[in-house]
Amino acid sequence: MERIDGASVRIGALVPLSRPGWVEAGQHLLAGLELAVRDVNGAGGILGRPLELMVRDTAADPQKAIAVVDEWARQGVVALAGEYHSVVARAAAARADALGLPFLCSSAVLDALTEQPTDWVARLAPAQSHGWQVYADFLLSEGHRRIAVAIEPSVYWASGTRILQDYLAPRGGTVIELDMRTLAPDAVCDALVDHRATALLLLVGYPEPAVSIVSSVRRDPRLAEILIGAPAGQPEFAEWARLLGHEGTSIPFLRYLPEHFSPLGVRVEAALRERLAEAPSFVAFEGYDTITVLADVLRSGRVDWSRVVVEGTRGKIRFSRVAGISVWQWAWPLVQVVDRDPNEPDRFRILHAG
Repeated sequence: MERIDGASVRIGALVPLSRPGWVEAGQHLLAGLELAVRDVNGAGGILGRPLELMVRDTAADPQKAIAVVDEWARQGVVALAGEYHSVVARAAAARADALGLPFLCSSAVLDALTEQPTDWVARLAPAQSHGWQVYADFLLSEGHRRIAVAIEPSVYWASGTRILQDYLAPRGGTVIELDMRTLAPDAVCDALVDHRATALLLLVGYPEPAVSIVSSVRRDPRLAEILIGAPAGQPEFAEWARLLGHEGTSIPFLRYLPEHFSPLGVRVEAALRERLAEAPSFVAFEGYDTITVLADVLRSGRVDWSRVVVEGTRGKIRFSRVAGISVWQWAWPLVQVVDRDPNEPDRFRILHAG
């Protein structure tokens, strides 16, 4: 093993760890980041220097993220990692690009992370347009053509709705928007009946109003056959099962995992499970892979995403330019549509893959 000494190499990690951020996602993301830093340092660090993770809570606030990036740039941070929320990642990416600071976005999927193409920003998570089209294919394969979306104002939710509309309309599908600024969860049920929707997608905040909407729909006998879906992944985390119990099962969502892990993935899964005291989500693996890639970039001494070829927990990671995507992109990690098994809520069933 290479000896570690000298000044640390500092990476700034942006994670949501308080409300209104998605706290459980932040905790899983951080667990993966921290585990990978431990493993990198155990293997000799960055050319003999220890890797140090500087962590800040973004609380899903874009302005807070911008201020943190500026502060870290003054303090000599050499790269940025993390962030789950797309609107926060977009703000951080724009600032990183302006400062010439490498940023590897772990989890945010919004296609337009930057306004213009940049060589400073790369992303591990699949772009929203890719993942949500896979989800739309799943809906069509299940026979759903009249799809309602319970939606709150957000660049991310609006983008997802456009992707679904553009993909489904030429294939005979209809997307019906239910504005949650004006509808109570109980009123959603009446709207679903009125519009003869066969599926309802939750494009809303978590835990509320998502949890209340699910409870209302599940308890309405008129809607016994309706599919509830959550493409953004709310049911992935244990809190969902604790809050909803059986009502939270059979709700398909997107996640980014292979059907079978490599030996590295198996080892990391066990270590993450011990660290989190629960099954790790795909977000935790995104965190681990982020540090693995950044360590490779830092050892090379130059930011060139095109030369990266790294064995990650979910397969070999390479970056390329993808049409319509302004950042360097891993195209693509495997996309799955899964749900919680109603007979065994802690078990996930793979329903579709793309």
